[in-house]
Amino acid sequence: MTYPRTEKANWLGALRRFAIVTVAGHLIWEVAHVPLYTIWLEGSWSEIIFAIVHCTGGDLLIAMSTLLLALFVFGSERWPQDRVGPVLAATIIFGVGYTIFSEWLNIEVREAWAYRGIMPVIPIIDAGLTPVLQWVVVPTLAYFGALKRWPGHRRSWHA
Repeated sequence: MTYPRTEKANWLGALRRFAIVTVAGHLIWEVAHVPLYTIWLEGSWSEIIFAIVHCTGGDLLIAMSTLLLALFVFGSERWPQDRVGPVLAATIIFGVGYTIFSEWLNIEVREAWAYRGIMPVIPIIDAGLTPVLQWVVVPTLAYFGALKRWPGHRRSWHA
């Protein structure tokens, strides 16, 4: 099926923009919240820089995986013109779910990293607030940047 030039689904361009905004957003976020982890006090500058770069790369892989999974489950052949809301919601749910699991695994089981006392922790799930917020804020901004549209835009979010 072909679409008129103005209505062509540009999924590849959207994925590229999503990746670019994702890397920038997660890099900024990682730099901003690294002082909430013990590495800030215990690590050398080279270890801190490595952790930021390593985590940003992992964030990109997680973000692309959650978006692709959301597209497989909730997308359509007309994405990014259609199914904007369901794909975004699923991307965020998958990202937050993975983050909660990863924080538990790496803090409680593997002891690969630790929070400082100044990290706000979400009761019951014992996950840091900033990592969870990261997986709501950054993917949302990256998604809207990818689609070149923002909340309140006239096109349907649910179609």
